[in-house]
Amino acid sequence: MRHVAAIMLIALIGVPAMAQDSVKVEKKEAVKSHLKQHFKPYGFIRNYFTYDSRESMSGTGDLYNYQPKDENWNQAEGAELTTGVERQDLNAQSTFRFLSLTTRVGLNIVDYKWRGTEFSGKIEADFYAGLSTKGTGTHSLSGTAQFRLRQAYMSFGWDSLKMGKDYARVDLTVGQTWHPMAADLCDVIALASGAPFGPFNRSPQVRMDARLGKYFTLTAAGLWQMQYLSIGPDGQSAEYMAYGKTPEAYLGLSFHHPNGLLLRAGADVLSIRPRHQGSVVGTDGSTVSVKVNDRITTASPYLYLQYKKGDFSLKAKTIFAEAGEHMNLNGGYGVKAVNPDGSYEYTPTRSSASWISLVYGGKVGAQEAKHPQRLQGILFAGYVQNFGTKDALLDANGDGQADMYYYPRANNMNRMWRCSPTLLWTVGKFQLGCEYEVTSVQYGTGKPAATNGLVENNLHWVTNHRVQLMTKYNF
Repeated sequence: MRHVAAIMLIALIGVPAMAQDSVKVEKKEAVKSHLKQHFKPYGFIRNYFTYDSRESMSGTGDLYNYQPKDENWNQAEGAELTTGVERQDLNAQSTFRFLSLTTRVGLNIVDYKWRGTEFSGKIEADFYAGLSTKGTGTHSLSGTAQFRLRQAYMSFGWDSLKMGKDYARVDLTVGQTWHPMAADLCDVIALASGAPFGPFNRSPQVRMDARLGKYFTLTAAGLWQMQYLSIGPDGQSAEYMAYGKTPEAYLGLSFHHPNGLLLRAGADVLSIRPRHQGSVVGTDGSTVSVKVNDRITTASPYLYLQYKKGDFSLKAKTIFAEAGEHMNLNGGYGVKAVNPDGSYEYTPTRSSASWISLVYGGKVGAQEAKHPQRLQGILFAGYVQNFGTKDALLDANGDGQADMYYYPRANNMNRMWRCSPTLLWTVGKFQLGCEYEVTSVQYGTGKPAATNGLVENNLHWVTNHRVQLMTKYNF
């Protein structure tokens, strides 16, 4: 009897404990299932090995390439006969670098629903050129990279009225993500993704995408500036938009067809205040600081085409930009008049920037289920044309040259082109890419002309040859 009683006692104690363990296991599995269903981590480890034939305007450890720098001669032509020193272009210097910047991690949050509303979100970050100190050279490549925010937004979606076999759907995105004009990137392995031949910008925004039936989507957005900034008297800064108190506005329409055709057309309007304080001369001759209402408003329309069929892909984009420096385009603006109340009037530069990219390639070699192979050939071509300023610039000195203008990079560029063939080999999650990028810029000598903002004296071409090898592991 004692043995029977002991067994019953153990059973009475053990059953609840086993039940609790079972509940814990079930809860743990439920949490795992929930995380797996709703949280999708992703990212990649990426390395660049880059050679440039001459000094260039670039960023992010010199990986983000804009254009080659203009000639910088050590002495005037013919002076070598007097000095006995060879005449040299000091910017004709080649460089090489190997960097693991732009390695990325991200998290997609998906498939949450409440009544008729779908919820999702994204957090994405990567490493960026951070703590560094310039030496005697022109490159900031030393130091420790910093971890930066790329994207962070939430989305809400609603399926609404039925339209035949299709539905009208509305998505609302709030947070930092790609600018609507920059979201469609070309197929290159270069970090600049075709800039400055096309818009490149991620900004805080409130964006609505309304799917209207089977083929059309209407997009409207209000955007603010954070990393990609307008330029002005104090350099590139977000304060011009802050004092302007006006969000950047975008409106566009997309046509997408099941046969692989996508067309977009849209326009971007930006209104900023380059100055909120100025000065006037009093009747007694003294200079007095005053509040001013300076403002410049620009509009930039664009078109985008995409077609995919099988292993072939074609993408093309063109934009007619007023200023556009906040989208990493070659532009800016200048002062065209100074008013008696201390305020300035401005006129923007106008330019066209266009690119086209072609991709062809399919599976190669032994096709293992876990490690499929793919070899792709990519060709990118881009062209930028500077049309000068919309109106004449201020010529206070009467010498025919502009006095006050704001450009983030070279103000003496007239046109520019780039051609970039690439081979990209993919094996499962690993990618190896080799890209040759030639960029040629036509520069002028001197300051922008007051009549049109162009520099057309002593026109000459400067070319940089970049060879880049990329390794990338996606996870």
